[in-house]
Amino acid sequence: MLPTLSNLCTLHASLEQDLEDYAAGRCEGVELWLGKVETWLAEHSVEALKDLLARHSLTAPVAAYQGGLFASDGEAQREHRRHFERRLALLRELGVGVLVVAGDLPPVLAQADFDRAAASLAEAARAAGDAGVRLAFEFQCRAGFANNLQTAAEWIAHVDSPHLGLCLDAFHYYCGPSKEEDLALLSKENLFHVQLCDLVGTPRESATDGDRILPGDGDFRLAPIVEHLRRIEYAGPVSVELMNPQIWRIPPRQFGEIGLTALRKVLGLASMGE
Repeated sequence: MLPTLSNLCTLHASLEQDLEDYAAGRCEGVELWLGKVETWLAEHSVEALKDLLARHSLTAPVAAYQGGLFASDGEAQREHRRHFERRLALLRELGVGVLVVAGDLPPVLAQADFDRAAASLAEAARAAGDAGVRLAFEFQCRAGFANNLQTAAEWIAHVDSPHLGLCLDAFHYYCGPSKEEDLALLSKENLFHVQLCDLVGTPRESATDGDRILPGDGDFRLAPIVEHLRRIEYAGPVSVELMNPQIWRIPPRQFGEIGLTALRKVLGLASMGE
């Protein structure tokens, strides 16, 4: 497993500061938040970003996230698709292998709705494969369809593309209708990315992304997830992804140290000195 930090966790800092300070805390991998990257690239080149990553000996195995692929409105769908294709070209140039796709699906009311959504996902997977990128479908606990691990895994199997797999986000896993036995549906073949966080003192029904805290500091039972990752010999990235405005106030160097330490402890990778 490769411990990584999403630079969404330090949203208000510059991209240069994120990478420099994460690396100073012995972070080796970063999950790129594409909104932040695209803002930075408005004034810099892709080569400059590649040089920045190389200077700090950082890999970027995954980027997040792409939404809107299941939009029903024709013009909105076309715009999301154009944005998606631009991002695929960017990730190919950067050498980023996995793109997280949000499962922002509306309710599936009829077979035609299911077929349309499945066709959109299959088409996106084909385009990603052509760009040398794999898509990690992240089920959303508040979505109208595929809001749990079981349905998401079965849907990915139905689409049946080597370029399409799953992103397991602990927040959506625990705050939705997923069950612990659903973890058995994850294999090293269909699991492309893992995002860990925690939650404390908030009912799961009303929890929002802004309530996320560092893994290991709350009530989520993360041990069964980690045990299953070991069981299937998962070797991909595992990131900390937080959208908590309070955590955004923490300087990147401090967050890089505490975030990576928390993640390594949860994964059982922390040294005795940490």
